[in-house]
Amino acid sequence: MNDNTLTSELLLETAQIPWRELQRFFASGNAISVDDSLDLIHVATQISNDNATQVKAWMEAGLVDAVKDSQAQTWFEQDVMLWALVIKPWVLVQYKK
Repeated sequence: MNDNTLTSELLLETAQIPWRELQRFFASGNAISVDDSLDLIHVATQISNDNATQVKAWMEAGLVDAVKDSQAQTWFEQDVMLWALVIKPWVLVQYKK
């Protein structure tokens, strides 16, 4: 699948969802936070294409990482809406301020 087709498919699968509905993915360690400075679809494309070098660079910079306990608690308390996208087995989430 080429990147344009993948990008189009991922765009269709992206949705806004309350954090409270994503708690089970967080509990199982499958919720991945994507910094709002990055394009969620681009990150998902790189993960789907197994671009380990780019994903590792984002992780080392703290831009892509597992949702932290404190982050999850804040989102829960504030009942925030997040952009979410499933890239099995993960759910990528992004909070746009």
